Amino acid sequence: MVARAYTVAFEGVEARLVEVQCAVTAGLPGFTIVGLPDKAVSEARERVRAALAALSIALPSKKVTVNLSPADLPKEGSHFDLPIALALLAAIEVLPEEEVAGTVALGELSLSGDLVPVIGALPAAMAAAEEERRLLCPAACGAEAAWVDAVEVIAAPSLARVIRHFTGQQLIEPAQAGLATAPDSPRDLRDVKGQERAKRALEIAAAGRHHLLLVGTPGSGKSMLAARLPGILPPLSPEEALETSMIHSVSGLLTEGGISRTRPFREPHHTASIAAIAGGGRGAKPGEISLAHNGVLFLDELPEFPRAVLETLRQPIETGEVIVARANAHLRYPCRFLLIAAANPCRCGYLSDPERACARAPGCGEEYLGRISGPLMDRIDLRVEVPPVAFTDLDLPTPPEGSTEVAIRVHAAREIQTARFAQGPARVNADAEGRQLEEIAAPDAEGRDLLLRVAERFGLSARGYHRVLRVARTIADLDGSEAVRRPHVAEAVGYRLALGREA
Repeated sequence: MVARAYTVAFEGVEARLVEVQCAVTAGLPGFTIVGLPDKAVSEARERVRAALAALSIALPSKKVTVNLSPADLPKEGSHFDLPIALALLAAIEVLPEEEVAGTVALGELSLSGDLVPVIGALPAAMAAAEEERRLLCPAACGAEAAWVDAVEVIAAPSLARVIRHFTGQQLIEPAQAGLATAPDSPRDLRDVKGQERAKRALEIAAAGRHHLLLVGTPGSGKSMLAARLPGILPPLSPEEALETSMIHSVSGLLTEGGISRTRPFREPHHTASIAAIAGGGRGAKPGEISLAHNGVLFLDELPEFPRAVLETLRQPIETGEVIVARANAHLRYPCRFLLIAAANPCRCGYLSDPERACARAPGCGEEYLGRISGPLMDRIDLRVEVPPVAFTDLDLPTPPEGSTEVAIRVHAAREIQTARFAQGPARVNADAEGRQLEEIAAPDAEGRDLLLRVAERFGLSARGYHRVLRVARTIADLDGSEAVRRPHVAEAVGYRLALGREA
């Protein structure tokens, strides 16, 4: 007799159904796993043996063969332990075969029979819902998987409880969706003294998801401003939370029992590799740009990143997705992130400070910022020079506006965009393109005249022209204006031309 259980194998953020077939036949006693398993899956036989022995369940003196179908799909991870154990228990008639066959299971077994949490419970729940089967997972993964309403999630603490559940001795109640508690952030915009232009740019960036570059001397507050951006962003919508959590689930970042509605904030070091930023490595895992999906990617010391790493950002910024192509994998990950970059004006950092400027100015600054290629700079909507802060400015009164007041305006602007793009596919102003952009961001006569003169005088590219329109639309939303007017265009142009040679 061949007993069947089901589990999943992960391809990016997608979960493919895998049939676990177990046959107990006459022959020399042995336990074999076939079907292209990796080392962790091959070691499952020892964990399953020890877990069954801990429950006083003896394996028959026969040949046990487990096949993972489809056999040409690579199987990786320790989550195959539980489905292999279920198929084996059904084959020796400890569990009812029909109940096991109607379940998608994943979980790692300890030697005592307890279930250890694994990654990927949320994509596995999606796959189980598509196949109209229930999901069985470790207790620690139940709150995460239960966010998929279309599937019944059974979260068990141990293999013993699983056996009692399937035999009807002690049923397990379906798991309930859980929400990870967001930590209270003490970082408030009130902590930043001065820098009103940079704060305004931060508000515009948050409202329309526009990319922002901050350039200033060391200690001027660039990192301080970027760290306060999450405090003014609205929480993730249910759809965005599910998208983001799918990526974090396969990356093993959901460890607090449930998914989070807080937007991700990723800040990789400038020594990060291409695989770390864009994705790849063993198993072609998501990179930092995908982990920042629907959130913020903060790149401090932008010119210090290797040129090849920076160039990998060009296509994802435009398309909102990245394709990780490797010899054994071709995976697509979403990556609609808000890029906040910070840089010094030159290698020594004090080009704009008349008291401390180096003797190589201005060539030093042109050479240093020249590490950021023109095509990448063309994709950055807002460019702001952050002036140095004198120590006397630290004694100034606390600013009247903090993160709470700015967040209210940002949330109101996002609500306007949600209503505007209700039919999709864009979600915020930064996503609008083509005819849709022309309809929502067409400026009035004075604004169009100003924009055309600027485009002709300073040689704006077609991409730069459209990005100015998107920023102007966001400024109009923050202003509560239905039309894009000349002041909105003028402010957007000011951010576009800052730091350029023409300025």
